[in-house]
Amino acid sequence: MSAATKSQPTAGVDESLVLARRDGAITHLTLNRPRAINALNSEMFARLAAAVAAAQSDGSQAILLDGAGERGFCGGGDIKELSAGSARSILAAEYRLDYAISVSAPPVVGIMDGITMGGGIGLAGHAALRVVTERSRLAMPEARIGIVPDVGGHLLLAAAPERLGELLAISAGDMTAGDAIALGFADAFVPSERLPQLRAALAAGEDPRRAVEQLSEPAPASTLLDARDWWSPIAASVFGAREEPTFDDPAATALRLIRSLEGSDASEAQHLATVVRAMSPTSVAITLAQLDRTRRLALTLPDVLADDLRTLGRLASMPDFAEGVRAQIIDKDRSPRWSPERIEDLDAALLDEILDPASRVGEAPLELGARHS
Repeated sequence: MSAATKSQPTAGVDESLVLARRDGAITHLTLNRPRAINALNSEMFARLAAAVAAAQSDGSQAILLDGAGERGFCGGGDIKELSAGSARSILAAEYRLDYAISVSAPPVVGIMDGITMGGGIGLAGHAALRVVTERSRLAMPEARIGIVPDVGGHLLLAAAPERLGELLAISAGDMTAGDAIALGFADAFVPSERLPQLRAALAAGEDPRRAVEQLSEPAPASTLLDARDWWSPIAASVFGAREEPTFDDPAATALRLIRSLEGSDASEAQHLATVVRAMSPTSVAITLAQLDRTRRLALTLPDVLADDLRTLGRLASMPDFAEGVRAQIIDKDRSPRWSPERIEDLDAALLDEILDPASRVGEAPLELGARHS
């Protein structure tokens, strides 16, 4: 089938929250909630899923995914909707979309220009080609609101070198473009001034990988890699071969970690300890366990997304999530009162319940659909 007329809207897609159109040889999808840094809600998941599905058979040679506005690609999921609605069904729709992007026959080119957090990484982080710019700031800050990195983020975090994924996750830290490429969250650095050229090249039918390569340049150096000097010895002592797998006793691992950080002579480690103390203790322990399980069992994206749905579905009904939303989003006092308040007081039995891989009554499995070819 020949390419549609340039800028032709995709049939049946409302253009208010997601702009979906054919642009020459490609389907161009734009998240369109710029005032909310394109925060994702269930309506957007449905519209994006419909557009991605349509692109599998309409002759599109690629799918370009970007965000409207100057602030960023995507600030994450709409936490207010998630906390007020049916969390499990919303998350399932999001994860199905993330997977559909990852297996799309027309390669998806994700442009993570500006702020890209949480759900934004779920969309673009599993795309065939992941582009960052000098304005990119990536993060998975879920521990700040009493949940854990999801949207398949554990797969990316677990693959980061020298357990820097753990460092990022427990600190809700952010990444520059150079960091994102060094840690495996992105593939290419394209200066923002060249993004119009990239869009034009893709619309003209150029091979997506070649187009990205021709417009990219070496990424700026990763400053996060410098943290290995003080972090790697701590990580080796906390997660080393002599210790039991974190998944088997996440409370003990979290306690070893905070004590190692606080006992370190490195000022960076002591600062990190202060940052981690401000996160939900439950979130810290569950995150460490999920990263351990993902790495040790060599889980695939479908495996990790299924884990995410089970774990997030349980955490979303617990007090820390409601408290994190209150402190960070509603009242904005930035002073959450976690339960428990300290890593030392974590309940090992409760952590085991949250992490239990067995599905409970009412926890329907995540249906991802077939891989496209």
